[in-house]
Amino acid sequence: MNNELITAALAEYIIEARLEDIPDDVINEAHRTLLNWVAVAVGGCKHQSVEIILQTMPAANRNASIFGRAEKTDALNAALANGVSSHVFDFDDTHLATAIHPAGPVLSAIMPLVENGNIDGGELIHSLILGVDITCRLGLAVSPDHYDVGWHISGTTGIFGAAAAASRLLQNSEKQTRWAFGLAATQSSGMREMFGSMCKSFHIGNAAKNGLMSAMLAKNGFTSSEQGIEAKRGWANVTSSNHDLSLATNGLGKKFLIMDNSYKPYACGVVVHPGIDGCVQLKNEHDLSPNEIERVDLRVNPLVLELTGKKRPMTGLEGKFSIYHACAVALQHGKGGEKEFSDTAVNDPLTQTLRDKVHAEVDVSIAASAMAIHITTKDGRSLSKEIKQVVGSLENPLGDSALDNKTRDLCQPILGKEKTETLIETCRNMTFLRDSSKVVRTATL
Repeated sequence: MNNELITAALAEYIIEARLEDIPDDVINEAHRTLLNWVAVAVGGCKHQSVEIILQTMPAANRNASIFGRAEKTDALNAALANGVSSHVFDFDDTHLATAIHPAGPVLSAIMPLVENGNIDGGELIHSLILGVDITCRLGLAVSPDHYDVGWHISGTTGIFGAAAAASRLLQNSEKQTRWAFGLAATQSSGMREMFGSMCKSFHIGNAAKNGLMSAMLAKNGFTSSEQGIEAKRGWANVTSSNHDLSLATNGLGKKFLIMDNSYKPYACGVVVHPGIDGCVQLKNEHDLSPNEIERVDLRVNPLVLELTGKKRPMTGLEGKFSIYHACAVALQHGKGGEKEFSDTAVNDPLTQTLRDKVHAEVDVSIAASAMAIHITTKDGRSLSKEIKQVVGSLENPLGDSALDNKTRDLCQPILGKEKTETLIETCRNMTFLRDSSKVVRTATL
């Protein structure tokens, strides 16, 4: 594919793709992606960051729902709030090859259209597949330089997926979709400096809001460059000094990158998941109590300390980026859910004591999905565990029953048992529903 035609090729694909060409296994994976997103969006709906958004942003009208809540706002602010809510626990889906969380921007953008647009379940699922594909393809095209220099790739590429999915549901023309991509390109943003603050999840919400706005503006004739992705001063060249745009179109319509999506068992950055996994296993296998532990030594991939090297996090959000905190709560509680990364957990005296006993050393031979854990006990025992493929990786994926239970854990305290079970059934059968808005009604109060 000629790099001069990337924006046009992606726009043509979005408009002309057909649901009947999507293999059954891809559709099934999209159902899983939808369920995971709904679970984390409902689970995060009461976080302070969502409260601040709803207090701050005036609503133009009130016809769009916030998942897990009774309030309504306008479509753009709903996309923003749901995007923040779905990412604030850092519990959402991950395309491991790029570290992108693709569902948040895409589904948060299109849910206001689903709620008000008489859209069937198959079209919702198809637009999700297309939006994830665009997001991850562009991510592959600019990786790893784009991320390494400091861009938060979930926000910077997620806006394109959001614009793509929304353009599909709005029935934009090919030209209008090229404009939507151009509008997305000029709004693409998000910096890794913000990790550990509310601003990280804001990147997801902003990508959803601005992706939806891009598609809506283009629908009404708002023009942009029609080569916004590949032009000399377009998105790819401005945000990455080394890229391969052929990766954005290779296998387009034949290979669906939602199949490379993964789902987190722990509510934090994926690079610390092997540490949690190993510490939980050692705790359970040896019936370890925190006061038995003298020292914890880790051998980690370099990315672990680059992303999660905070020794003394002060807030729950910072705790998600602390390998020290992650291992401490795993050894203390035997799990790593959203409660283990709360402000309360971060400031718990026993957790803080354990945290200071954790030591991490970089080992370039350790893969990003692996970790070596060694625990020395006060009575002189030496306990070791090497995690080669963490739970939630493509090689060791989170199964359907585990995903259902994750949904129950996140949603039942907010929606109740009956609604949560209906929500699971609705997401798993979305393609066959005539009215896709059932998912919104079931996931709100």
